[in-house]
Amino acid sequence: MKVFSMTLTAVILLLLAACTHAGWNFISKKQYPTLAFYFLANIFGMFCISPLIPCYWDKIPLIPPIVWMFLLMSGFFLAVYMAALAGAYRSGDLSIAYPLARSLPVIIVTGVSIVMGRGHVLGWLFFVGIILVVIGCLMLPMKALRDFHLQNYLNICCLLAVLAAIAISGYTIVDDEALRRLRELPGKPFDPVNATLVYLVLEAVSSFLWKGAFVACSAVERKNLAVVLRTYKSSAALTGIGIFLTYGLVLASMSYVTNVSYVAAFRQLSILIVAVLGMVLLKEPHHVPKVIGVILIFAGLIMVGIF
Repeated sequence: MKVFSMTLTAVILLLLAACTHAGWNFISKKQYPTLAFYFLANIFGMFCISPLIPCYWDKIPLIPPIVWMFLLMSGFFLAVYMAALAGAYRSGDLSIAYPLARSLPVIIVTGVSIVMGRGHVLGWLFFVGIILVVIGCLMLPMKALRDFHLQNYLNICCLLAVLAAIAISGYTIVDDEALRRLRELPGKPFDPVNATLVYLVLEAVSSFLWKGAFVACSAVERKNLAVVLRTYKSSAALTGIGIFLTYGLVLASMSYVTNVSYVAAFRQLSILIVAVLGMVLLKEPHHVPKVIGVILIFAGLIMVGIF
């Protein structure tokens, strides 16, 4: 196990990132959780990061075709993630959908990495963390500790949260490969910072195109877009700013830790924040198994992250 080392600056940045991530999810759940809402949020977010484009314009021609393909794939996964997340929020509790969607990718990505031969040697603490996450996820929909029934999980909210988790895993794996290829280009034209920033801007554009296509192809989402433009523009703007501000804070924090795995672990604080927001402000049920499940997921993810 690594020796934990984070500066106060990193802690503050990651606390802010956890709060902003929890915040934009809470806003979208409370206001109008639809793909159209997230599509408009994406547009506002793109405007926020658009000043980066002139700074890196000369590097865009250096991007190889394979990375452009990864960008298209990542944008697709992001659009599916937002569509599934919106559906989960419409059909169930924030305090169930968010922990499921944010914790399951740790298991999925780890499994894929091991299959692809990129997993490192794993110790007992890692596997204890994974077991805690699985148990916590199983407990989330339960109303009592003896209420373990298949029908608790065969509902739209849980199924869409799992789909969101699969999509998160998809863009996480794709993004990791794309950024690795950018950093390893001959002559090293992209250092870790500008590779990430260039990729962030282009990924936002790709996500915008895919979300726009999905909205355009759905009569329901076209109607939702009209409602968002008429009533929920401010909330969509806050959500878009929150999405990209979160990522910026996480990137900034990486300069103040000895290992980026600490960043991934510390970000899981957002799960506790969202669960509290859902159960306290949205008056969602706070059954004992749900509370225990959230705590187990948080503890398990910390173990996985700092292993």
